[in-house]
Amino acid sequence: MAAFRVGFIGTGKDPSKPGRTGYAMAYQHGSGYRALGGKCEMVACADLVQERADAFAAHFGLARTYTDYHEMLAKEHLDIVSICTWPHLHARMVVDCAEAGVPAVHCEKPMARTWGDSRRMAEVCAQAGAKLTFNHQRRFGKPFRKAKGLLDAGEIGKLVKIESGMGNLYDYGSHNFDMCGYFNDQAPCEWVIAQIDYHRESVVFGAHNENSAVALWRYENGVYGYQATGLGDADTRNIMGAYNRLVGTGGVIEIEPAGEGMPMLRVKRQGDAGWQGINCEGEHCHGPGYNERAVANVVHGLEDGTTAELCAENALQATEIIFACWESSRRRGLIELPLDIEDNPLEEMVASGALLG
Repeated sequence: MAAFRVGFIGTGKDPSKPGRTGYAMAYQHGSGYRALGGKCEMVACADLVQERADAFAAHFGLARTYTDYHEMLAKEHLDIVSICTWPHLHARMVVDCAEAGVPAVHCEKPMARTWGDSRRMAEVCAQAGAKLTFNHQRRFGKPFRKAKGLLDAGEIGKLVKIESGMGNLYDYGSHNFDMCGYFNDQAPCEWVIAQIDYHRESVVFGAHNENSAVALWRYENGVYGYQATGLGDADTRNIMGAYNRLVGTGGVIEIEPAGEGMPMLRVKRQGDAGWQGINCEGEHCHGPGYNERAVANVVHGLEDGTTAELCAENALQATEIIFACWESSRRRGLIELPLDIEDNPLEEMVASGALLG
């Protein structure tokens, strides 16, 4: 079998200097494709800044660079395209890849700037037969995998509630909501109620993110979700008590509990005198190796025709809750799903002056 031809849109800045204006995620994707050996051939990249494209090409040994990704799509006959740009660009680029006949598109998160764009990019890819995936790579980390294993084994009884903290609802929260879906076997969400604070401008990768939020939602299988962000504390784990908490009828599982010297993963079963730490073999909430496993999941799905775990359907479930949280704040009430809006409620509220003092 010939190697899959891989191209990149958006190579990013120097990967040794990550920050709020970019993490050079294309380099993370590239490492994933390279780890698969002969299965993938990285052939081209496109970036508006020629020097960045040249640096990326030199790093991975790519034959050609472009400053116009449309030209790359027209000339390179790519099997997979990794999109590593800011979220407001995702929808247009994903649609362009699908319409150019690219069989698989692996895009960074969050999905898109608006809920309407998020749905449309998934719909266009489905109609074109293109496999669309999003880089929610934490699904492949040992703390999360082992927590799910404990849950599935019935170690804490039946799942009742999933709690999460850290970051914000959109950029960072895209991971949090995706993990909630993972733990709850992708059960659809039924309703959402939330409130947010935006007293100072907070823009991450060109998109507004609230300063703090409290959100409650219910899945159709009766499981509840609860998330808190910000709340005036640099580390929301100190308020939530853990990065993730799975509450069951017979115990609790915590991922990265707050406090000095705590294990990355621990479980307390009903009747236990204390917590049992679970060995995660040096892995934490951010890696190492998660991006490589995510890329492998995408490529394997293309190889055997199966649906990747990082599929657009799973990403849409998480993204709908994000926009529903902001819509709940805009309407000041409970939001029943499916969500019936097209725009970005937070962006609209900021533009109207409804939030900033």
